[in-house]
Amino acid sequence: MLRNAKLAFAFSLTFTALPQQATGQTSATRVQTENSLSSNTTQLNEVTVSATRTARQIDNVPSSVSVIPAATIQKQGARNLKELFRNEPDVTVPVGPTRFGTGGSPTGRAGQEGVNIRGLGGNQVLMLVDGIRIPNGFSFGPFATGRGDYIDLDGLKSVEILRGPASTQYGSDGLAGAVSFRTLDPTDLIRTGQATGGFVRGGYASIDQTWSSALAFAGKNDQWQAMVLGSYRQGHETSNKGNNTAQTIERTIPNPVDYNNRYLLSKAILSIDASQQLGVTVESQRRSQNTDVFSARAVPPYQARSTTSLITKDHVERDRVSLEHQFNDLNAQWIQSIDTRVYWQEAKVNQYATEQRARASERTRDNTFRTQVIGVSTQFQTSLTGWVNQRLTYGVDLSQSEITALRDGTVPPYGNRFPSKPFPDTTYTLGGAFLQSEIELGALSLIPGVRFDGYNISPSEKGYSGSAITPLTGQALTPRVGAVWKLHPSFAPYAQLARGFRAPTPDQVNNGFANLASGYTSVGNSALKPEYADSLEVGFRGKAPGLRYSVAGFENRYQNFISQEVIGGGGRPSDPTIYQYVNLTKAKIQGIVAQVEVQVGSRWTLQTGAAYLNGDSEINGVRAPINSVQPLKALLGIRYDTTQWGGQATLTYNAAKDPSRIATGRTSQFATPEYTVLDLGVYWKPTPNLTFNANLNNALDAKYWRWSDVNGLTEQSRIADAYTAAGRNVQVSMRYDF
Repeated sequence: MLRNAKLAFAFSLTFTALPQQATGQTSATRVQTENSLSSNTTQLNEVTVSATRTARQIDNVPSSVSVIPAATIQKQGARNLKELFRNEPDVTVPVGPTRFGTGGSPTGRAGQEGVNIRGLGGNQVLMLVDGIRIPNGFSFGPFATGRGDYIDLDGLKSVEILRGPASTQYGSDGLAGAVSFRTLDPTDLIRTGQATGGFVRGGYASIDQTWSSALAFAGKNDQWQAMVLGSYRQGHETSNKGNNTAQTIERTIPNPVDYNNRYLLSKAILSIDASQQLGVTVESQRRSQNTDVFSARAVPPYQARSTTSLITKDHVERDRVSLEHQFNDLNAQWIQSIDTRVYWQEAKVNQYATEQRARASERTRDNTFRTQVIGVSTQFQTSLTGWVNQRLTYGVDLSQSEITALRDGTVPPYGNRFPSKPFPDTTYTLGGAFLQSEIELGALSLIPGVRFDGYNISPSEKGYSGSAITPLTGQALTPRVGAVWKLHPSFAPYAQLARGFRAPTPDQVNNGFANLASGYTSVGNSALKPEYADSLEVGFRGKAPGLRYSVAGFENRYQNFISQEVIGGGGRPSDPTIYQYVNLTKAKIQGIVAQVEVQVGSRWTLQTGAAYLNGDSEINGVRAPINSVQPLKALLGIRYDTTQWGGQATLTYNAAKDPSRIATGRTSQFATPEYTVLDLGVYWKPTPNLTFNANLNNALDAKYWRWSDVNGLTEQSRIADAYTAAGRNVQVSMRYDF
């Protein structure tokens, strides 16, 4: 292990990710990255908001943060979160192939399952859009919903990735980190000196034969700003390196898919006076996907009840309305800034399936998971001067969600009835208050903070066939302290000690289901406790003419991990296996991440870096590797920029997954081999308003597997090629700003 750590550190000085050195944007100042794509060089005034809920330069926060602006999203041609984060060495987005069934594995049904930060993902990573939580993912047998498909990249002006516990800032769920998505404002579309502006954009991606288009328009006068943006994307299945075209379970090429995504974002902002603004945002998304699941079909001759056809129709919806009030007056005596947001959001996933079976009745499944939330968030800032300069940030967050799920269809499993609920309708309340101080002592910045949170899970027995557990409540105190010592521009060490927590979710507390024919059942747990994380990160950064670098080492210790485990039973109809969500003992993930950027002349830039992670969990005194921890990843990038054109090349190396670092059950998990992928990109601006982008991804047509995508694939599997990534593919786009 020590040898591998040393190897990773050596790699870190020669490889890194391109987008995490991108320019950040603040809401108060427009940085015209959307219209100025001729340069993507690192800026020394990168700004993050997610790290402290205040605007600070990335070099002046005691944690690791990446900021990806809209310009980088457009240059990459990213269609989704997986492509957006592909050059982040310690961030992944699991997406499995669409090989699911009506009564078996949900592989690929959840789409983009979520974001994995430094070895943990799913609901243990907080995801926010303009400060509003994205709903949790949900899994129940073959019914599985993800979180990444709630996001549309066309409406974003920046994305921030915060590593480490984020509970002091945001409360529950930020156990491994937080991803903050910020949507465009009207002034992001209007050029200086103009009253109106906007853009039109179109593109094509061969990886799934996607055609996309977007149109945005904004206007302003002395009092009002307003904008509207609409986008549409239509495509098919994501390609891979499989070659078996059989229309049965032996198939390794992707199943046929047709999907479309529609997105609308509109905003209006009223300037009440020189210090106050009132704004309203309306956001709506609709995603539909139809899949002919050839891989679910049995191989003839058919046995009784063998699947002969499976066709699915999945729909994802998200709507939100938010009202924001901002007050900013630097000359005010006590409170210089107030930011208040009141919001409503509804998200729904519906998954419908029609299955034909040999010598058995057709069966259907119609499953729905819905989250409706209302909330309010208020944040204040007070600057104090005297013998010490400090900025106090304090406020409250409160939200109440109505979370429901319904299973319906025909021919239910033996011992079940339709419609049924996998858990009772639940009111889920989260509330928290926080206080943070940013203290400036010359070259030393101290940032202590603390937050108190409470939660309440209140189920309803209406329509629920099981026994709902009485309301479950809990509290958490999450302190954090960080420091940055700007000893010299070329060397600035920093450190942060933080605690995070994640409250249990309604489906974990109340989980009641029985499939006696298959010999299993699940039960709720009234004693479920929150998950906790204690994190220490230590690092240093530096910059000099033509050079910038950073090195970070971290150790995250977790307690009360929530996991669904077997607690009894023999697996027979008369003695079914009993599953229950329980708190595991503890877990630990540690690692090192390093980055270097070198500016060669005025046009060439080299960027390098790597991430090495290692993690184990412990259950009843038995240690085992954490499978969600990714193997060593390293990148090397080179970029050339002029006023009118430029290009970049990125070489990505992923080490093989060590079989000894895989926790296995009754079967051996497939261990991914090492791979190296080359991506190329160019842009051309024939006029200041017109930009063309082209990308050749996996230029050498390598065949490889991502560790994040092969969950459930066994070592002896004959369909391993179905889990491969795409081969050589191209992406082109055009944008015109007016």
